[in-house]
Parts: sequence; structure tokens; C-alpha cells
Amino acid sequence: MIEYVNQYWLEFLTIASVHLLAVASPGPDFAIVLKHSISFGRRAAIITSIGVGTAILIHVAYSLLGIGILIKTTPVLFQVFSYVAAAYLLYLGWGAIRSPAPDKTSANEVEKSSLVISDKKAFVVGFLTNGLNPKATLFFLSVFAVAVSPETPNIIKLGYGVYLAIATGVWFCVLSLFLSSKKVTQFIGKKGYWFDRVMGVVLILLAIKLVMPV
Repeated sequence: MIEYVNQYWLEFLTIASVHLLAVASPGPDFAIVLKHSISFGRRAAIITSIGVGTAILIHVAYSLLGIGILIKTTPVLFQVFSYVAAAYLLYLGWGAIRSPAPDKTSANEVEKSSLVISDKKAFVVGFLTNGLNPKATLFFLSVFAVAVSPETPNIIKLGYGVYLAIATGVWFCVLSLFLSSKKVTQFIGKKGYWFDRVMGVVLILLAIKLVMPV
């Protein structure tokens, strides 16, 4: 019994360590949370982060049900999946690039005019950004294939997945709190629309990278 517990504990520590490195690296999730933090404020960024974390469960489901292996081993299907994800990132990026400069109004009016995203939309954007990322699917397939024993019960694997979802959401929520702090928003100031445009370019480059051959 103790041997089994030790095995699962070792698996968990391995998965948690690899995940920490992966979630901290810049990617579409980081870019969209960063964008929402600056453009729409703390609440929108946190809800977006929750959407990102919730979408992790999709990749966990792929891994447990074997659907991810089908996607990975079927080139045409994986390519279609990649193009759909790239198209979504292009859509987000193009919208960000077109961010208009604020009218010459008071600082208070400018601040109010920037709060234009609903909670539902913030969650959906975060959810889709992560859920449609084929590289995230491959990451979870690799982790579950390499770090997790085939004999590990699905309920234990599901527990790993729930942890990964919560850890991802917490990471990006903490990031949101930092990026939406008063010092950061004051630093960006009224030139936030330029930041929006830069993040739009980043999202488009990420989209191109998704469909470029390795």
C-alpha cells in the first residue's frame, strides 16, 4: 500500500514540476491574460484566468479517453485542429491591433470606456485560447504518457488533472493581480492602446507559429 502511495506521489511531483515550467513560459494563455489585465482590468483578467484553468480539463479528458492520441496520430485531423486554433488567435490578434486611440476625454472617462468586456466573454476567451491550443494537447499527452504509469487508476489521473487545472488558474490569477496593480496601470497610462496593438502582433505571431512546420 505504501509503495503504491509513494509511486503516485512521485508521479504527482514529476507532473507538478514539469507543469510549473510549462505554465510559466510565454504562450497564448500568457498573452491573452496579459492583454486583458491591461485593457480591461483585474476582474476581467481573473475571469479569463479561470477560463484558461477550466480548459485544462479538456486536455485531461483527451488524455484519459485516448482522443488526444487519435488527434496526434492523424496528421490531417491534427492539422485541421491547428488551423482552427491559429484562426482563433488571428481573430484575437487582429482585433487587438485595431484598438483605437482614446478620445481626448478626462482620465476618469477613459478608464470607464476601457471596461467593455463581459464576464462571460472574458471566460470564453480564456477557455477557447487554452482549449484550442494543440500544443497544450501534446503537452498533456506527453506528460501522461511519460510520467504516469499505465497501471495508474483513472481516478488518480483525474486527480492529477484537477490539480493541473487549479494550479493553472491560480498561476494566471496571481499574474492578473500583479499586472492589474495600480503601479502597472499607471505605467501603461493612456498609451494602453499601443500595448493592445503590440499584444495583437504577438498573438498573430503565435498563430503563425502554430501552423508553421517544425
